[in-house]
Amino acid sequence: MKFSKMYFSGVLVVSAISFNACTMLGPDFQAPQTEIPASWSESENFKKLSKEENIAWWKLFNDPTLDSLIETAYAQNLSLRSAGLRIMESRAFLGLVKGNMYPQSQNMNGDIMTIGTTGPAADRYYNAAAIGFDVGWEIDFWGKFSRSIESADASLYASIADYDDVLVSLTAEVARSYTSIRTLEERIRLAKKNSKLQQDGLQLVKHQFAAGTVTELDVQQAKTLLSTTLATIPSLQSVLQQSRNGLAILLGVFPGDLHNYLSGEGTIPAAETEIAMGIPADLLRRRPDIRKAEMQTAAQSAQVGVALAELYPSFTLFGSLGWSATDIGGNSLGDIFDSNSFSYSFGPAFKWNILNYGRIKNQVRIQDARLEQLITGYQNTVLSAAREVEDNMTAMVYAQREAKYLLEGVQSSKRSVELSMLQYEEGFADYQRVLDSTRALTQKQDQYAQLQGAIATDFISLYKALGGGWQIRIGKDFIPQDVKEKMEERTDWGHLLTNPTPDDQ
Repeated sequence: MKFSKMYFSGVLVVSAISFNACTMLGPDFQAPQTEIPASWSESENFKKLSKEENIAWWKLFNDPTLDSLIETAYAQNLSLRSAGLRIMESRAFLGLVKGNMYPQSQNMNGDIMTIGTTGPAADRYYNAAAIGFDVGWEIDFWGKFSRSIESADASLYASIADYDDVLVSLTAEVARSYTSIRTLEERIRLAKKNSKLQQDGLQLVKHQFAAGTVTELDVQQAKTLLSTTLATIPSLQSVLQQSRNGLAILLGVFPGDLHNYLSGEGTIPAAETEIAMGIPADLLRRRPDIRKAEMQTAAQSAQVGVALAELYPSFTLFGSLGWSATDIGGNSLGDIFDSNSFSYSFGPAFKWNILNYGRIKNQVRIQDARLEQLITGYQNTVLSAAREVEDNMTAMVYAQREAKYLLEGVQSSKRSVELSMLQYEEGFADYQRVLDSTRALTQKQDQYAQLQGAIATDFISLYKALGGGWQIRIGKDFIPQDVKEKMEERTDWGHLLTNPTPDDQ
């Protein structure tokens, strides 16, 4: 007769009490240690950062268009959406791993078959049926499953930190693209303005050439300067269109639809001169890439314990119950649920991978080496973050100093053009002086426009380096409502899509 197996839940619970004193193998995670300087090298040029200051740092530009673009990117950017979906995957995986703390095998099975035999038996052909339940429970005696949960939990928080890191980069890239667009628009505006002035100068020279007061050389030089200025405009317009296309992708729209979000011309973003800074240790709290590296290290630390558990025997509680019947002789398949058709068995079991210690120990060594790699990677991430802040602080300080002198150069160039033109008209200077002063003004204005854009970009890069901006997602879902509805229609996600993770790290 065939009997199905089942592991009695009540017996399993009682028996599990004897295994209550399980051991957690492997290292308990401790945050990697790394040296952090007490202050920044350029800290005297910046004001102190308050606890809640400049989370949405882009608002310091006081530019409603930029604010709207970042809100749109936060809602529609596809890379950010993918990062949010990875969090959903991590949540589901954590739930899967947690299930190993309960009976890992819980099956209901049954079959019905026709059996034929040879020989003198009276019943050469008969039917048999069986139905039963199977449940199996490997006890977490060495903490293998607990460590797996610990690893999956840390991986979940690493995916959240990854989302925050994508969000920090996204806000910075939108602001940079917007700054680039406004800078290019200003350079094109200046080039057109200067070309108009140069066109007027050319007309003046032509009139004087017709009157015989200047040579043709002055006319050709004036044409050369005008053509050179006009030639810069198409290349700037090409780069401008490419910048607009890049911004459209960040917003999650096609380039042709960007006009719905960015219309008209504006000025180059300019933030307040004083920038708020915190102490270097704040990077550990604010920068999501550092938190991500720490959580990845924590996840790997638990994997060492999982690997170590394979060196020791695993203990399982098992049992079986079922019913079976045949129609041999006077029997009937309808008698399957009679008491005489019932059977059961239960008890403990163990499994030990003996003679495999070389392979298992090397697996432990692999996991430990990966852990040390991640610890080193964490330390390198902190160092790189500190350098990024220092680099952008230095760039900000010296760019602002450069802007002060360059603005003075623009003002003196304007005056030079006025004086050289006046002297030329009165016959006290040749046209070469007018050309030189006009060319210098065009270059200085273009350089100053570029420097204004560079200062804004340095500002953006500095706040990105400080890890600001990700806090805008606190208390909000990681994926848009329409995506959640589509996923819920397709699959039963329970509460995983709706409840924000209460981390607010």
